[in-house]
Amino acid sequence: MSFHQVQSQAEHESKAAPKAGIGLLIIGIIFIGATLRAPLTSIGPLIASIRDSLGISNTIAGTLTTVPLLAFAVLSPFAPKLSRRFGMELVLLASLFLLTLGIVLRSLAGVGALFTGTILLGLSIAVCNVLLPSFIKNKFPTRIGVMTGLYAVSMNLCGGIASGVSAPISSVMGLGWKGALGSWGILSFIALLLWIPQMRSHRKPANTISLEKQTESISIWRSRLAWKVTFYMGLQSLIFYTVIAWLPVILQEQGLSSSSAGWMLSLMQFAVLPFTFIVPIIAGYMKNQRLLVVITALLFTGGISGVLYGSTALIPLWVIMIGIAAGMAFSLAMMFFSLRTHNTQQAAELSGMAQSFGYLLAAVGPTLFGLIHDAANSWTIPLLMLIVASVLIFIFGMGAGKNEYVTKE
Repeated sequence: MSFHQVQSQAEHESKAAPKAGIGLLIIGIIFIGATLRAPLTSIGPLIASIRDSLGISNTIAGTLTTVPLLAFAVLSPFAPKLSRRFGMELVLLASLFLLTLGIVLRSLAGVGALFTGTILLGLSIAVCNVLLPSFIKNKFPTRIGVMTGLYAVSMNLCGGIASGVSAPISSVMGLGWKGALGSWGILSFIALLLWIPQMRSHRKPANTISLEKQTESISIWRSRLAWKVTFYMGLQSLIFYTVIAWLPVILQEQGLSSSSAGWMLSLMQFAVLPFTFIVPIIAGYMKNQRLLVVITALLFTGGISGVLYGSTALIPLWVIMIGIAAGMAFSLAMMFFSLRTHNTQQAAELSGMAQSFGYLLAAVGPTLFGLIHDAANSWTIPLLMLIVASVLIFIFGMGAGKNEYVTKE
């Protein structure tokens, strides 16, 4: 479905924002999606330059990728409360402002500015991560799959591009690591400008929260279905960020050059792209999503097993399988926030709960993977850990994919 078809259909949505312009709203959502991963994936290729320039240790430099994930885990449960108090449009606007500020601050001189900016952008991205699926459910109730696909593609596409071009921007263009990291502030600033018109349709929430909504908020954490969605989100995050961190090292020990291993990581990330768009649309039309869960778990298991036991000649195949699985798993997790809830507030609560736990696992995963490798002096047990996680994705996904709602528990 083309952009114009989405726009035409969305104009008939009763909950759309006609004053701001539905086309501008769609573009704004796409640009917000583009800002949610690029500031994070641009760090990896520049870690060595940052370490040498600031004279910090490998351990401290490595925490630059962990700090944002911890910020996600800490703030995600509070994002729905901010939304209820100030309104979703205003909270998203403030988050984009803080994101731009964090990116700029991170690019200034000094370790303090580097980590302060990293914390700010991590907190900002956490809020956008939680509220955007809920916002889409509210504004595009009959086109959740298409809109989820659009923002997921923009997020993963810009994330993949950022990991590939950050080093050339730093070296070839002569901007250094500060200029390379700071350049992504242009993207978030554009998203900020595109979101300002949404304030014309912004309504201040009521000062009181109904007993019904209070009950819904509490029941999310007591719901078995909500915990199934949460574990599904967490496990797919653990696999993705662990593979992102360690796959090049594993492939180099299997005989690939550092350049080839880096290209395999890029191949995996670009294999994600078409499925982050297609899967939400398919999932939206299905009565339940269990078949997609089965395919995802099989691809994860097959791809990781291939890296562990398969032929090195087939490494591109194993990497593509992992990439497809990652794209499907992430898209399904985003869709579950809308498909398993009745309204916008429930979707925000479930998103906050699942992403808080999910990114906590994502932060722990790479470190645990490395510790197990050091203890066993082998990649076999750590990779078997990821296979076990794939099996758990199947188990929890079968529950999350059932056609039920969290308040029905």
